[in-house]
Amino acid sequence: MIFWIASYPKSGNTWLRALVSTYYHTKDGIYNQNLLKNIDQFPTRKYFEDFNYDPNIIGDTCKYWVSAQEKLNIDKKLKFFKTHNIFGKVNNHDFTNNKNSIGGLYIVRDPRNVITSLKNHYDLDDEVAIKWLNNDKQFVYDVAKFKKHGFSDFQFISSWNINYKSWKTQTKIPIKFIKYEDLLDQTYSVFFETLIFINKITNNLEKINKNKIKKVLETTSFEALKQNEKEKGFFEAAISQKNERKKISFFHLGPKNDWRTILKEDVKIKIEKIFENDLKELLYI
Repeated sequence: MIFWIASYPKSGNTWLRALVSTYYHTKDGIYNQNLLKNIDQFPTRKYFEDFNYDPNIIGDTCKYWVSAQEKLNIDKKLKFFKTHNIFGKVNNHDFTNNKNSIGGLYIVRDPRNVITSLKNHYDLDDEVAIKWLNNDKQFVYDVAKFKKHGFSDFQFISSWNINYKSWKTQTKIPIKFIKYEDLLDQTYSVFFETLIFINKITNNLEKINKNKIKKVLETTSFEALKQNEKEKGFFEAAISQKNERKKISFFHLGPKNDWRTILKEDVKIKIEKIFENDLKELLYI
């Protein structure tokens, strides 16, 4: 069965994966970026190689989402996957179901901070980034692979608010909903609760190791992750669309990404107007 770690892009998914993979896939709680490979991304091209889809048609892989998951689950082992996809139907095809998924985590982040990371990661200006956040038909795919493999890495992310609501309101599988800001401010307690949830859902009877948690938090702090990327690079860093020889820094601002000090006033006002109800619901305003 699949356990999901889901989010809208640039909302803390990679940090959460680093925490989870380092805790469950090491004995000492010491992070290295290869551990992230234990939580692969879905959907991606390699999971559709046995299916007859057209890589040049946007979203043609949707019809095989569930079939690909059924194939992944043949061995009946627990698997963790990252996704930015909405939970729901696309082109009348379900993203997943309770026969293939056991549960998941969803991490949401204030869109006034998401936009800054989006701009950096995808080389966007303010207006384009705002349209991204508010586009209910938005999708992403691996730009670096597009020329060769078309839209085979297609993920339908929709808008920022539809994305989080699709996971929060669905009733097919249990989801722990995490605010990025809470994970940042109360990392130990939020992560401890997260581990309890994962163990309960996956029937893991092993006692939570508090000393291991402390080591995990130490080696996956933003400063540690940024330094690791500086020294060794980061395999998930995107290639600049403006300069194909340049990789964009993945661990960009971290806790310093504070909309109160870095977001232009007109951009802040536009985002707050678009997502006013959602920001109130999530207690961001």
